Amino acid sequence: MPWREQLIQQHRNRVTAKTWRERQAVQNAAGRELKIKGKTYLNFCSNDYLGLANHPALSAAAIKTTQERGTGAAASHLICGHQDIHQELENELAAFVGAEKAIAFSTGYMANLAVPQTFLERGDLVLQDRLNHASLIDAGRFCEANLKRYRHLDFGHAKTILLKSNANKKLLTTDGVFSMDGDQAPLHELTEICRQTETLLLVDDAHGFGVLGKTGAGSLEQHEICVGDGVLMLGTLGKAAGSFGAFIAGDAVYIDSLLQQARSYIYTTALPPSVAAATRAAIEIFQTEPERRDKLNSNINYFRQAIANLHLHTLDSKTAIQPILLGDSETALQATKLLQQQGLWITAIRPPTVPEGTARIRITISAEHHQSDLDQLIDALSSDAMLALAEPSQ
Repeated sequence: MPWREQLIQQHRNRVTAKTWRERQAVQNAAGRELKIKGKTYLNFCSNDYLGLANHPALSAAAIKTTQERGTGAAASHLICGHQDIHQELENELAAFVGAEKAIAFSTGYMANLAVPQTFLERGDLVLQDRLNHASLIDAGRFCEANLKRYRHLDFGHAKTILLKSNANKKLLTTDGVFSMDGDQAPLHELTEICRQTETLLLVDDAHGFGVLGKTGAGSLEQHEICVGDGVLMLGTLGKAAGSFGAFIAGDAVYIDSLLQQARSYIYTTALPPSVAAATRAAIEIFQTEPERRDKLNSNINYFRQAIANLHLHTLDSKTAIQPILLGDSETALQATKLLQQQGLWITAIRPPTVPEGTARIRITISAEHHQSDLDQLIDALSSDAMLALAEPSQ
């Protein structure tokens, strides 16, 4: 079958399976509200957990730096694109998470690609939680090492695989907070297992950085685990930090290796200096405005308590990610339409992003949400129409 006909058939199959995706041209997605085609909705699907994407300090830093330095970095880091503001950002990130050194990447996807490609060779092992983010899974697939996956959160299964492996070098990668379920990795157990088996540990803390731990340094801080000594931390800057990009932090010897060898770092233009400036402003706010994390946690607890007695298939998440499982893709799409009619913007998450039979709506809560916003959401979830959709998954 010719290419064109193959693609058309693939598209038809997706439409039939209710997995065809469409983008919405959003006027402004940052903050507690968004606009689509002139209509305003309460936004319960953003990753702007602390409301920093619209913070005046970040905007001012970005504007000032753009006026002084222009809109782009003009080159890759190893040519002439690594400006002093990038170096200052990396230094501040390392200090904030308690690491010897950090290196900034253009995206979280590129940062995750970098680690297996830099440290592993043919015959080595990369071991992953089965529900890791797609970028971690792809990183394992694209490198030359053998990829194995352990049952979700099952550190005993991970240990068994590592003990049986005769690979020269082993890497275990896990989300800190799982992006679709909102649950957290058993980091104490995984850290100990990795030390026992001389395995490098990479924690992708995209959804923990900025919101978890005493100072907001993330999941490792929350578990009182140091970044370093065989533990690498990845954080993204486009979620709680309200900016863009990502970083990896750890002992200097690992970060230096990434700088020398990571293709996704070397062969791309550096972040715009305005983005680095905005991110530095966000790191300062993490440290000077802890009440934002307090408000986020208060909102999460309020929501969880309010829906506890509803007949909804929720998951055991204590983070800002609060999924409600609905089973099939069509039901998830119906739920989003129902909620949109009530002024709430929440997207359906469907296979292949999540396993078959676990399509869901994925609610994300922000420090920006008012209690009245949460009440409006809770009322919508409590409606007879919504509970009728949720009933088959019980």
